[in-house]
Amino acid sequence: MQTFSEGTYDAVVIGAGHAGCEAALALARTGLETLILTLNLDSIGFMPCNPSVGGTAKGHLVREIDALGGEMGVNADKTALQYRMLNEGKGAAVQSLRAQTDKNRYHTEMKRTLEHTPRLHIAQGEAADILTENGRVTGVVTSYGGVFSCRAVIVATGVYLGARTITGESVCEAGPNGFARATLLTDCLVRLGYRVRRFKTGTPARLDGRTVDTSALAEQPGEEVYPFSFLNDAVPPKAAQTPCYLTYTNRATHEIILANLDRAPLYNGAISSTGPRYCPSIETKVVRFSDKERHQLFLEPEGADTTEVYVQGMSTSLPHDLQKKMYRTVKGLERCEIVRYAYAIEYDCIDTLDILPTLESKQVQGLYTAGQINGTSGYEEAAAQGLMAGLNASLRLRGKPPLVLRRDQAYIGVLIDDLVTKGTDEPYRMMTSRAEYRLILRQDNADARLTEIGRQCGLVGEERYQKYLARKALREQTAALLNMRADQKTADALVQRHGQPPLSSGVTYAGLLRRGIPLDDVRQAFGILEDVPRDVLLSCETEIRYEGYLKRSRAEAEKAKKMDLSPLPADIDYETIAGLRLEAREKLARIRPVDLGQAERIPGVSPADIAVLMIYLSLKH
Repeated sequence: MQTFSEGTYDAVVIGAGHAGCEAALALARTGLETLILTLNLDSIGFMPCNPSVGGTAKGHLVREIDALGGEMGVNADKTALQYRMLNEGKGAAVQSLRAQTDKNRYHTEMKRTLEHTPRLHIAQGEAADILTENGRVTGVVTSYGGVFSCRAVIVATGVYLGARTITGESVCEAGPNGFARATLLTDCLVRLGYRVRRFKTGTPARLDGRTVDTSALAEQPGEEVYPFSFLNDAVPPKAAQTPCYLTYTNRATHEIILANLDRAPLYNGAISSTGPRYCPSIETKVVRFSDKERHQLFLEPEGADTTEVYVQGMSTSLPHDLQKKMYRTVKGLERCEIVRYAYAIEYDCIDTLDILPTLESKQVQGLYTAGQINGTSGYEEAAAQGLMAGLNASLRLRGKPPLVLRRDQAYIGVLIDDLVTKGTDEPYRMMTSRAEYRLILRQDNADARLTEIGRQCGLVGEERYQKYLARKALREQTAALLNMRADQKTADALVQRHGQPPLSSGVTYAGLLRRGIPLDDVRQAFGILEDVPRDVLLSCETEIRYEGYLKRSRAEAEKAKKMDLSPLPADIDYETIAGLRLEAREKLARIRPVDLGQAERIPGVSPADIAVLMIYLSLKH
């Protein structure tokens, strides 16, 4: 093939999904000439599955992306149709923001953002090869022979690499939503030292909303919660938000599925790749949870300018004829018409034990991977990795130390540490239960944890930083006010109203919170803090109410941090260290942890093995 120069850049990002967009923006906004290469400009920031942002633990990721200077939260707020706070009846640590977004507008707004970002260039084409020299990245070659010379490459191919969609007996060599797939890069990744595997995900059908009867369904209205981005002050009022609707599968739905498992690709052998455990198809739900009489479904709008409706909870790869029968058994969908049939999609991804905590390849300097190529599922996980890959590539190119967030600093740190330390044998999804310090890693304090870090890396601009400083001052003022003494008479009445014994002496507002009285009740009773944003109030209330637990968590985090400060040389020969068990030697040699903290978190490495490593390090020094 004849090659020709397409120009020289500091970095090239392959793929313009949620990971690729964040990576490219992080690079360009920190002053580097960046090219983003995509198969199709119409797929920039595309949402091939649920048109939503956030959700359990995912909302935490979006707010962290925003606190660091990323774009997902900003774009979600621009295009949101509805907001809800999940787990609001539970503790602050597991409450998660979620927004239903306008699918087309999300794409359009993200594309506009890329197009108007200085130093960011966009090109349509397929990456065919990654050029290297002496173990370093030197460029990207396209399928038509164009060479983009560069010093760093971020591979963010999503589910397009080697993609094929499966619906019943029909298999199509294509990417999501009928977009063209990428076919040329997998061999290159293998040659560069990555181990490649096949994962699977899926999506439900889209219905014509005019054929859906919502009159007998439970309405799920929006809520006036706080926005994703710390740059924004409020969300639209409830009346301006678009409702969703709740319905359920039933016995008739399940009977159709069970009677046709021989035509279900997941059960007849047509699909052998690994799918997401926590977002299973409806076939898997019916078979795995045979004791359940019904499964919950949400009918969600795809956008403000379309009648398409997304059926959350009913992903399937059954044949088209069965899909229509199955959907029409559901209450409210009896006369539904399908405008886009559901499908499963298989794709190539890498083994994340082949990458460093910076998301850089262990084999090739300047080569990074981010998003579903790293075996994760979800837009939010992808965007978080894209931001970190782009930022670390930028830091390297600018001659600055890398950024690796600890598990006590961010959900992003938990996500990446899990990937590079434990690996994943199935599409990885972030959950609050994966974070051992989740009481520290709340949505409400993401800016307090991360914005200074983003500022030091050069990604947080002046407007965002001034907003952060103002919020920080407001948080401090609110905390100071809550520690002031409350009016005794009003306090006595409030305590009595909550069925508590009378106060024996004066009390502060914080003291009332520690007694379990909600902050909203304290505000109303005393007429205080009326104009303070909800997330600032939540942050202050949580810090007061859980002061003892937070102190203990922070102490545990400091103890773990000391282990992270004990680096392990990259060239250690674990086979020669006496006292290490065989399993530990194999795992340590495979993963090559960067410090004792990471070594301690490797499955199969025991406390005794860590003690041996500590002795080894002390003797070496």
